Amino acid sequence: MTHAIWIYITGFSLVSLWLTEALGQTPEDRLQELGIELSMPGEPVANYVPAVRSGQLLFLSGAGPLDEDGQLVKGKIGRELTTEEGRAAARLVAIRQLGVIKHELGELSKVKRIVKVNGMVNCTEYFEHHPEVINGFSDLMADVFGDKGLHARAAVGMNALPCNPDYAIEFSITVLNGFKISRLA
Repeated sequence: MTHAIWIYITGFSLVSLWLTEALGQTPEDRLQELGIELSMPGEPVANYVPAVRSGQLLFLSGAGPLDEDGQLVKGKIGRELTTEEGRAAARLVAIRQLGVIKHELGELSKVKRIVKVNGMVNCTEYFEHHPEVINGFSDLMADVFGDKGLHARAAVGMNALPCNPDYAIEFSITVLNGFKISRLA
């Protein structure tokens, strides 16, 4: 019943989550079904690394949405962009961050759980629909990882973000033991 309530709230289909868990599909299988191809992460724009592992936790740095041409999606939600455009941009962030995870772990099936998501929405002062924007990220994580993709999260509005993206996300995951984290080439 819990799954049915969550699915109703976020608009997911029960079949999608069931297939991911019950049929033993890998996250890569789900991405292929969804027509999503992951790209290699780019170089950081400042003095940081895209991901850091501590024990079984992998912490991902904040990232903004890149469009099909690799350009940062910019603007304030509630002024230059609508809530739906923000939600679509949040999905782009999810795809970008999945690329970082795959690069770091080698395969997405090494993700044990998406633990915590902090979504920062670059928005106008009176914008109130932060959760709907962040759902673009959260929905894809649940669609790709099933129950392992369900996470705790914060959805907050920001007056400004570096480079003026409409949205940024940082999050942490737990990973399976017995493998090494790779480094960006």
